[in-house]
Amino acid sequence: MKQNTFTKLLAVGAVCALTLGTALAQTSTTVTTDPNAGVTTGTSVTTGTTTGSTSATTTSSTLDGTGTITTYTPGSDYIMFRSETSTEPVKYYYSKNTTVVDPTGATVEMSMLKPDMPVRYTYVKEGDRMVISKVTLEKPISYYKKETTTTTTTTP
Repeated sequence: MKQNTFTKLLAVGAVCALTLGTALAQTSTTVTTDPNAGVTTGTSVTTGTTTGSTSATTTSSTLDGTGTITTYTPGSDYIMFRSETSTEPVKYYYSKNTTVVDPTGATVEMSMLKPDMPVRYTYVKEGDRMVISKVTLEKPISYYKKETTTTTTTTP
């Protein structure tokens, strides 16, 4: 009787150890190229989890690109970029977590973005959408600010 119970406990322990080992398995890091954003590099990590007979897989990819802003309207939820290698602009979505910085790393307001600004950007593919996490201007924002001077001439 005691030997039968001990054998069952030993078998259950072996199954738990095997399940735990499989649940903690991770796959390798890969470099990805996105044809829509020119030459891009990024990291893709896939984590597999197995519990009993069910399994779930989560994939996250962070990619970088360079290009020029073609369309941005404050209040909309997207920006369109034309990459250096593509002739057609591609739509990228942004969120409240998207940051915009100048070349020195200083934060810039999203409303300061204008068409024809060269930028570098980091984004994540979420399903069929590309969501931008960071936009870095290639030139300082002061380069784009136009100074206007008004000359007033009065005659006595």
